[in-house]
Amino acid sequence: MKSAVETLNPTRVRLTVEVPFEELKPSLDAAYKKINDQVTVPGFRKGKIPARVIDQRFGRGAVLEEAINDALPKFYTEAVNETELNVLGQPDVDITEFDDGNELKFTAEVDIRPAIEIPDYSGIEVTVDAIEVTDEDVEKSLEQLRDRFATTSAVERAAAEGDVVVVDLEASVDGEVLGDGIAEGVSYTIGSGQLLDGIDEAVTGLSAGDTATFASQLKGGSAAGKDAEVKVKVSEVQERELPALDDEFAQLASEFDTLEELRADSRKRLESMKQYDQATSAQEKVLDALIELTEVAIPEKLLKDEIETRTHNLEHHQFPQMGLTWESFLEREGKTREEYDAELEAQAVKGIKTQFILDELVTKEKLSVNQEELTEHLVRRAASSGMSPDQFAQAVVEGGQVPLLVGEVARGKALAVVVEAAKVTDSNGEVVDLSDEDEDAPAEAAEETTEAAAPADADAESDKA
Repeated sequence: MKSAVETLNPTRVRLTVEVPFEELKPSLDAAYKKINDQVTVPGFRKGKIPARVIDQRFGRGAVLEEAINDALPKFYTEAVNETELNVLGQPDVDITEFDDGNELKFTAEVDIRPAIEIPDYSGIEVTVDAIEVTDEDVEKSLEQLRDRFATTSAVERAAAEGDVVVVDLEASVDGEVLGDGIAEGVSYTIGSGQLLDGIDEAVTGLSAGDTATFASQLKGGSAAGKDAEVKVKVSEVQERELPALDDEFAQLASEFDTLEELRADSRKRLESMKQYDQATSAQEKVLDALIELTEVAIPEKLLKDEIETRTHNLEHHQFPQMGLTWESFLEREGKTREEYDAELEAQAVKGIKTQFILDELVTKEKLSVNQEELTEHLVRRAASSGMSPDQFAQAVVEGGQVPLLVGEVARGKALAVVVEAAKVTDSNGEVVDLSDEDEDAPAEAAEETTEAAAPADADAESDKA
């Protein structure tokens, strides 16, 4: 077999492949066997029909077509390996010449990863917010903790903001009560915004036994996204009581004996959270700077597929879960469809560039992933997916996704190399040393950036294989 490569543009090539007829023999034999197993000819046992009889009855052309269809993927893969191409996606194959007994000639146009020259990234400088935890931040944290330990008691008065009301709900669309639009005994905190738009105004001022109606767009169920008239009946009004902020509360809500110890711990936790946010912000800004410095050609088909994948996921997975339509989604976002599509394309471009650049860095820096690093990453991914590590690991193995996880870890390490070489200062002009921060932060930040490019990466890896 002979193969040659013609570069069409920086991200697309045309492979020309010539295959001697004798190399088709294994596929021809397989084609005759397949047809033998599928057809019946009087006078011959199934599976024992001679090739000449198959040619007479079904045509030599049918056998050749079956053989070529079987052989093309193998010859294409051999040509890709022989020419050391890093292909993306499925090829467009065209048989240019073939006669029975003569060589097979075909071309395959396919996208490839572009050649990338990694620039000197040691001069990257970024600025992040300084870490500052105020007394107000600490008190707000303590108030949130108090809120978790609040108790309620029934009161005989009109409901006000902050009260808990127990309500019965009945939703109607076009005058008909929905089968799944009835709910009884629902507890709702006025002002929390966790139920239906319009309910706060409807129940404020109502006492036990009172009813009201309000208009709202349903967020879930059989009529998700539709405008409905909702009838609400208040069966009970409850007043929330917060515990006193004292040593007794500290003992109730934590392992500490005094309020001052709890307050000091709250400050320490807030500082740790802000350190993590600072580290993540630094990594994101360094990555943006690296992308800005690096020239990356984007394969048109890969970008088109990526945009289509993201749009499909939005329409068929996220919209149904959130009870949204394009109209309500765009209204919520305050954008036109054209503005959203432009943002989506920019995100897709950034995701693809991120993956290409970090993969090139992995190769340049000769980075590898050991079992411990892969396991730690798997545990993090499992936690974010809501699955146990064992369940997530099984799903990854069964789905053939282990190489993708290895790639995510490797890209995280590549990003850490660039961040380490960059100069990071805070808004106070102080140099930020990220080496002492949570060692998981670089990996998790890289995971977020590579996650955006995951569909394109999955397609590329599976198609290459």
